[in-house]
Amino acid sequence: MTALLIVGHGTRDADGAQDFRAFVQRVARRAPQAVEAVDGGFIELSAPPVGEAVTRLVEAGHRRVAAVPLVLVAAGHAKGDIPGSLNRERLRHPGLSFAYGRPLGVHPTILSLLEARLDTVLPREERAEAAVLLVGRGSTDPDANAEVYRAARLLWEGRGIGTVEPAFVSLAHPSVEEGLERCRRLGAKRIVVLPYFLFRGVLPDRIAEQAAGYDVAPVIGDCDELADLVLERHAEAVAGDIRMNCDTCVYRIAMPGFEDRVGAAQAPHHHPDEDGHSHGHHHGHAHSHG
Repeated sequence: MTALLIVGHGTRDADGAQDFRAFVQRVARRAPQAVEAVDGGFIELSAPPVGEAVTRLVEAGHRRVAAVPLVLVAAGHAKGDIPGSLNRERLRHPGLSFAYGRPLGVHPTILSLLEARLDTVLPREERAEAAVLLVGRGSTDPDANAEVYRAARLLWEGRGIGTVEPAFVSLAHPSVEEGLERCRRLGAKRIVVLPYFLFRGVLPDRIAEQAAGYDVAPVIGDCDELADLVLERHAEAVAGDIRMNCDTCVYRIAMPGFEDRVGAAQAPHHHPDEDGHSHGHHHGHAHSHG
């Protein structure tokens, strides 16, 4: 049997951090007996740090851990920061081994949850004449940004929505403003903004500010369906059935403009709540798939 470690990025928003902690408890309640224990932590910004969660598991006698990155797309955090943190914990705790699960991704469960959140602000009978702006985090990783476009297309398929357009709240284009302008130019009679985020936080709040005057759906949130998806990712990791997409990963393939990232070394974040670590945050992320 293998314990489950849920790893989040972290947020400066207290509500978002509490959403994560409540979600970890939900997963623990729904976990089958084959899951020895469930714990969770953040790589930066919020408590508890991932190292604290790992220490709790080790002190409880667990030596085999499957870690699931609680992220929607595989950007720098899932590809480098979290694996780097896990490697650091493996060195800190001799005899500890990790299996690493894949991000949640554009899973049918995620699409169904997005649709359910959309239903809270857009009646189904109005879908055909509406444009939905799906707003992701945004990344310097082109593969991660492409996943948001993929999610937008799959959300549109078969659901009777006039159009689903992607946008990003930071780091990438189109911005929220640019996405809204595109929807207007496409002639949408109604525009609804749908955050592509798991929990509350600074960036979902920013989306609401940038989309003032439009209906904004809630984030996916702490729910049973999301918990079951995390448990599915845990089962994959334990079984060794990991199917992460590396075909367009900038740390493996020399994508135009990102050639310097190929083969770069991993480096974990230094969490401010961990003893012996800097209280600053390192943003010159280095990553590697080894």
